[in-house]
Amino acid sequence: MKDVFDTLKKAIEEGQAKDAAKAVEAALDAGAEPGAILRDVMVPAMDEVGRRYECGDYFLPEMLISARAMKEVLAILRPRLVATDVKPAGTVVAGTVKGDLHDIGKNLVCMMLEGAGFEVRDLGVDVAPEKFVDAAKGGGVNLIALSALLTTTLPNMKVTIELLKAAGLRDRVGVMVGGAPINDRLATDIGADGYAEDAAGAVALARRLVGVA
Repeated sequence: MKDVFDTLKKAIEEGQAKDAAKAVEAALDAGAEPGAILRDVMVPAMDEVGRRYECGDYFLPEMLISARAMKEVLAILRPRLVATDVKPAGTVVAGTVKGDLHDIGKNLVCMMLEGAGFEVRDLGVDVAPEKFVDAAKGGGVNLIALSALLTTTLPNMKVTIELLKAAGLRDRVGVMVGGAPINDRLATDIGADGYAEDAAGAVALARRLVGVA
């Protein structure tokens, strides 16, 4: 089994989607538990991708390719995870705020969070504050991840947080923000729980906010 796991981990790290899909099928056929594949292979693989990015060994294209390979594997694994009642690390509602149509960074964050074992509900782009709040009202949501690239749309992040407070949800739903014009100070000023500079940082922040290692 170790050889199959090693093959899968390497395929995800190197963004070899077809090889990764074959490897996860082989692992399942050999009797590997879906939770073990996620915990022992996929999460460490995406952690390694994040480490390589932070070290400058990987750049955005490499991260995207690895994340897509992971996403393909997760599509195969997810029904098995549900069937065996494997709980996600947490549930994140993500989206680019109203007035902003940029989605590359948001998509990468979503894929990295999924690879880290989170359930992600991606609302897409140009998402109104009310839509984020409605998504959180459904229950079971731990975090809301807000993305923006245009400075003109940043006020919508604050509006979203204020609406969460008004709806009585702010105490149980964390808010993380990201995007080129954002920094730690801005995150604090608008009342967010944290800011992530990149997708790897978003995973670390999400883990911290939900209290998982």
